[in-house]
Amino acid sequence: MSTANTMRAISQDDFGGPEVLKEVERERPTPGMSEVLVRVHAAGLNPTDWKHRAGFPSVDRPVPVLGWDVSGVVESVGGGVTLFKPGDEIFGMLPYPHGAGAHAEYVTGPTRAFVRKPAGIGHIQAAALPLAGLTAYQALVDTADVRPGQRVLIHAAAGGVGHLAVQIAKARGAYVIGTASAAKHGFLRELGADEVIDYREIDFAAGLSNVDVVLDTLAGDTRTRSLRVLREGGLLVSILPFGMDNDAERAAEKAVRLEGLLVEYDHAGMQALADLVQEGKLHAHIDTTFPLAEAAKAHALGETGRTTGKIVLVVR
Repeated sequence: MSTANTMRAISQDDFGGPEVLKEVERERPTPGMSEVLVRVHAAGLNPTDWKHRAGFPSVDRPVPVLGWDVSGVVESVGGGVTLFKPGDEIFGMLPYPHGAGAHAEYVTGPTRAFVRKPAGIGHIQAAALPLAGLTAYQALVDTADVRPGQRVLIHAAAGGVGHLAVQIAKARGAYVIGTASAAKHGFLRELGADEVIDYREIDFAAGLSNVDVVLDTLAGDTRTRSLRVLREGGLLVSILPFGMDNDAERAAEKAVRLEGLLVEYDHAGMQALADLVQEGKLHAHIDTTFPLAEAAKAHALGETGRTTGKIVLVVR
């Protein structure tokens, strides 16, 4: 049970499966200069959470508390903060990859990692948006500058990043093509996808051409084959920017662009997501929620790769 100076959090001592996660009592953080202390109401779960838990090749020690997506209420502010006051409802993404800590009752973060939560959605919905939404936004808007009428191919379109990317691309006026299993085609049509491909039955690379932008969420062979569907001068943005050397050579041969993107915390981007929510153009689909204490179950479900949309931990 947490006290006035402590909090409940999900932690781990070693890399491994979901079973390494445990609920612990930790000291409640204090906001520093230009930081806010957030009383967490809900925290999103993303593939990077279970990959960090299991041990990325580039991660040399376990992250004390995982979680980058957060929605909650400002508890206190550090020096120099003017954007928020205690009691404000905010949501945002902690600095990636070194600013994790949302899977706890309280977390601190840079003030400008957050924006005010739209009044029309609750904390669970808000907590599902930041990391996946910013990834899609930074890929499609900041990097690709998607314009009306462009043909945009989104892989794993029913996933956390994918289903938000479909909506962002449609808000930009694009013709959206998504890959997903047949069972998820109806869901994607409801989001506005113009064309949906069952990747289990159809080779997308054989049936598509003249694509302006590809959002690659899978890497590997999917990324390599996606280069073939781009028009000359087209762009592939991969959100898994690893092992790209061979694909970069193929892209140069085909006269297309290849960019690798790692999501960044982004005040302007978060405000753009909030505005899309307010306009009714963006909605996070919640597959399942779990209480904070059942984070291990949430990780196990996420790792199946069979969820639609997002998983969220409910803290209070």
